[in-house]
Amino acid sequence: MRLRATLPVLLLLLVSACATPFEARVARFHALPAPGGQTFTIAAVDPGKAGGLEFATYANLVRQKLTQVGYTEAADPRSATLVAEFDFGVSMPREKVLTRPGFGYGGFGYGGFGGFGYGGFGYGYGGYGRWGGGYRFSPYLWGYDPFFSGPEVYSVTRFNAFADVRINRSVDHVSVFEGRAETVSDTNNLTRLVPNLVTALFTGFPGNSGETVRVRIDTEHPNTPPVVLPR
Repeated sequence: MRLRATLPVLLLLLVSACATPFEARVARFHALPAPGGQTFTIAAVDPGKAGGLEFATYANLVRQKLTQVGYTEAADPRSATLVAEFDFGVSMPREKVLTRPGFGYGGFGYGGFGGFGYGGFGYGYGGYGRWGGGYRFSPYLWGYDPFFSGPEVYSVTRFNAFADVRINRSVDHVSVFEGRAETVSDTNNLTRLVPNLVTALFTGFPGNSGETVRVRIDTEHPNTPPVVLPR
């Protein structure tokens, strides 16, 4: 009886202990040559972000990824052969209505003879008789019963976040790579979102041109490589 009364609490603890991995949708288009001595510089798409510490922090992540795949940062931005235009952002909050199994309370007490009312699927002993008269016994203590209640309607707050990288040739400003990573999150904390979006965007870089994939990142285990999933 005590186990059943505490079952919902145990379920909530179990769910909270299982962290949801970060997942992003990634689309990429490119005609990017293999690294062969090209140099790059990073520029802000939004002039309002240029020169800011926040942009510099996230641009450094892009710099690290481009360096890891074989490109070299130009000592002088004016001499770079490639310009990586970078942008990021998060939407205004939106509410989403969901349902989940309800957790209801039952009735209690003794109905006795000539009782009245409807006790429901009662926990405790008895419960008022549905049609009056008689004695009804329920074997459970008063509390939650997850098995005898209807769905519960609730709302959650969601945000759409993105990170974009477009790489142009400096000589003629022709685009050779365009990539975008998007995710839906319960937070608008860019310090958590942008690093994962950049990682997703550069997973399997440059990818198959014209293909959209899902990238899953285990945020609880940073040393675990991201996984590319079919769209």
